Amino acid sequence: MLTMMMTIIIIIGSQFVKKHIMRISKAQAEKNRARVVESASALFRKRGFEGVAVSDLMKAAGFTHGGFYNHFPAKESLLEAALASAWKQMAAERARTKDLEQLLSCYLSLATRQAPGKSCPAAALAGDVSRQPRAVKAVFAGGLEEMIQSVQARLTRGSKPARREFAVSLVTRMVGALLLSRAVPDESPLAHELLDATLCNALREVKS
Repeated sequence: MLTMMMTIIIIIGSQFVKKHIMRISKAQAEKNRARVVESASALFRKRGFEGVAVSDLMKAAGFTHGGFYNHFPAKESLLEAALASAWKQMAAERARTKDLEQLLSCYLSLATRQAPGKSCPAAALAGDVSRQPRAVKAVFAGGLEEMIQSVQARLTRGSKPARREFAVSLVTRMVGALLLSRAVPDESPLAHELLDATLCNALREVKS
C-alpha cells in the first residue's frame, strides 16, 4: 500500500514538474520571439526587407540561424510582426508629444533622419512594402491609418472631413520629406532644407 502511494506521489509530482517546465519553456519562447521581432523591426527599417538575411536577424537578437524557424515558418512571416512592432513604437512616441507642433518638430528633425531604425516605418519601408504580399501591406496600411488619425485628433479647426483631408496631406508631406532627406548625402544642404521647409510650412498651416 505504501509503495503504491509513493508511486502515485512520484507520478503526480513528475507531472507537476513537467507542466511547470512547459510553462517556463513557453514563456521563454514568447520572450525569444519578441526579441527577434524587435531586432527585425529595427533592422528592416535601417536596411530594408531585402537587405537583411535571416542570419542577420538572428545574430542581432542573440540567437543562432536555425532557431528562427522555431518562431516563424519563413522570413515573410516575420515582416508583418516587425511592421506591427514598428507602428506600435511610433504610436507610443506620438503619445509622448504634447501637441501637433511638437510632433511635427520631432518627426521632421535631424535626429529622426539619422535614426531610421528607430523611427517611422512609412519613411523607411514604403517602397519595400509596395512589393510585398497583401497581408504585409494591410499591416502597413493599418499603422499609417492610425498615424493619420492621431494627427487628425490634434487638429482643432474645421469640419471633420476638412480635418481628415488636412491630416492625410500633412502625413504625406511629413513622410515624403523624411524619405527624400535620407536619400541625399548627409553633407548636402538639401538634406536639411527638405526637413526645415516642410516643418516651417506645416507649422504655419497648423497655426493659421
